[in-house]
Amino acid sequence: MNPLFPVFFQKNRQIVNHLNEALKEHGLFHAQWTILYLLQKNGPMSLTEIWKYLDVEAPTVTRTVSRLQTLGWIERVEATDKREKIVALTQHAISQFPKIEASIEAFERNVTQQLSQQEQQQLMTLLKKLEG
Repeated sequence: MNPLFPVFFQKNRQIVNHLNEALKEHGLFHAQWTILYLLQKNGPMSLTEIWKYLDVEAPTVTRTVSRLQTLGWIERVEATDKREKIVALTQHAISQFPKIEASIEAFERNVTQQLSQQEQQQLMTLLKKLEG
């Protein structure tokens, strides 16, 4: 077995756990944040666009979006095709975004503080090489 993978998976779990801690004060988890960030970056999106972009199963996105809607973070908006489900950030989410971003930026600084800019770029390059 390649010893890279256990380390890779362990670090991934640690990063996700620390991210969840950073998001706890906002009542969010990393999967929810990922969708909120995607909507903030791209504007309203269909559920299909979200699950394809994130490369996750459709039911996972549907459950997460439903939970975010219940919590008041996102809302469904009308689409030209009635079968298509489009979601967008609510005004609540837009108003809270700067606070959440500040928490995320502090988390990111903490995670990457041991890496120089060059090492961060090198890591990004290496991770992109792993794309299948």
